[in-house]
Amino acid sequence: MTSVLYDAPGPVARRREHLGSLVGAGLLLVLLAAGVWWGAREGLFAADRWDVLYDPPKNQTAADVWQSMVIRGLGATLRAAAVAAPLALVLGLALAVWRTTRHAVVRAPAVVVIELFRGLPVLLMMFFGLLALGLDAFQAVVFGLVVYNMAIIAEILRAGLASLPKGQTEAAYAIGLSRSQTLFTILLPQAVRTMLPSLIAQLVVLLKDSSLGFIVGYPELLKSMQNNAQFFGNRYFIALFLVGAGVYLVINLTLSWVARWISRRSARSGGTADDAALNEVQIAQNAPGGRPL
Repeated sequence: MTSVLYDAPGPVARRREHLGSLVGAGLLLVLLAAGVWWGAREGLFAADRWDVLYDPPKNQTAADVWQSMVIRGLGATLRAAAVAAPLALVLGLALAVWRTTRHAVVRAPAVVVIELFRGLPVLLMMFFGLLALGLDAFQAVVFGLVVYNMAIIAEILRAGLASLPKGQTEAAYAIGLSRSQTLFTILLPQAVRTMLPSLIAQLVVLLKDSSLGFIVGYPELLKSMQNNAQFFGNRYFIALFLVGAGVYLVINLTLSWVARWISRRSARSGGTADDAALNEVQIAQNAPGGRPL
């Protein structure tokens, strides 16, 4: 079987790939063993470096530690992401549609907005919202996440629209559909389905970027880890860090699994949603006088 991008590897190439995989796995095991040896030598696995998770000092309980990180810290992270993600998607869709207009004068402001916010760091936008606009910490985090990710999402959707055959647009016009009907009933559903993995990946980036909120004083998960380490002592930083990293991994892996599930489901049932409109387009393309793809 051959791929569109490259030929299928032969026996020699497959042997080299297997050998490279074995060598890479061996190097990873060596690095992992070296890390475990270094941690044991430094006493990182001693019980008194991990008791903050089950029997913390300073008259605190394990429930206090876990609630501060998982309930309050993670809750603040998810709250910022839950507000920013829909806003970024809606505004990104609006910018993508705006940028695809025919007239250059009308399209120019959208291009400026996309290129401007795509080139600025998220943290800078958070500081701008906090210091220049007078927003509170939560609003500044949401502002920074929205203005950056809406520009990226707009470019993702524009790339999806650009990947579609131009003949579909011409055929839709031939059967009497307006530009808005063509865009929203034929082109955009296909573009969203095509770029769905990239959209989900960008939402994962948005969630991870919310950790920058600790710099502007927003009490999200990373800030909660820092507060606990400062309160109990830096000797517990590794334990607290691993808990925070594990929480981020669980959330991001869950989002990735959801993305794969949606992709498989849309691949099975996607044809039924768009076929009615696309059939009319294909009829127009095949009819006398219809323009081919």
